[in-house]
Amino acid sequence: MPELIRPSTVLPAVRIPFVVRTEDGIDLVGEVARPIEAATGSILLLHPLPTAGGMMDSHVYKKASNRLPAMAGINVVRFNTRGTTSEAGTSTGHFDNAVSERFDVEAMINYCFENLKLENVWIVGWSFGTDLAIKFARDKRHKGLILLSPPLRFSTEEDLQWWSNDGRPVIALVPEHDDYLKPEEATKRFSVLKQIAIIPVEDAKHLWVGEPAVYRVLSEITKVIAPQRLPLPEEF
Repeated sequence: MPELIRPSTVLPAVRIPFVVRTEDGIDLVGEVARPIEAATGSILLLHPLPTAGGMMDSHVYKKASNRLPAMAGINVVRFNTRGTTSEAGTSTGHFDNAVSERFDVEAMINYCFENLKLENVWIVGWSFGTDLAIKFARDKRHKGLILLSPPLRFSTEEDLQWWSNDGRPVIALVPEHDDYLKPEEATKRFSVLKQIAIIPVEDAKHLWVGEPAVYRVLSEITKVIAPQRLPLPEEF
């Protein structure tokens, strides 16, 4: 008899831990979750602010890893930025206010392509992770950015102009009740980025708490990467 998808649900996937060395000598701990069958695409997840508890196990990202390989055939790559701890372990180094984290993002993108041999790769950032994506995920091999609750705390107008000139898709999910950047203000702040698609999400908050919010985020990611797999199942 089918069961409802719950916060603790873990669906089948091939899950492999890894350690990646950055150009400046930092060891990043992470995990890739691959679908049992053929993949439709891949996401590299950049987590929220570690000084506020953000890590690779932040709940939306853990649920993405637990569900999307089976639900949508998506490879899910998570890791801890420098100085960040989760159940998988602690990445070496120290938090650097979106400066040295450039090496983390670049090393992980290289690992996705050169070691994991992933295809149809999208970069997903959440909160602080959106700033890392905007500032540092400029490798020409990935398809574009998916931004969850972007605060635009560290990103500059010059960073946004770079993406506007680049032309690859940028999709931003902006919660109606976000603590930092609500949809109307996001439209103004992102105005320099001509190709951005801002998706206001009613009743949602910055941390995407609750199963309806998580389901919406995972559905929007799937809509970009594997639309043929929608709607995502709500039971298994």
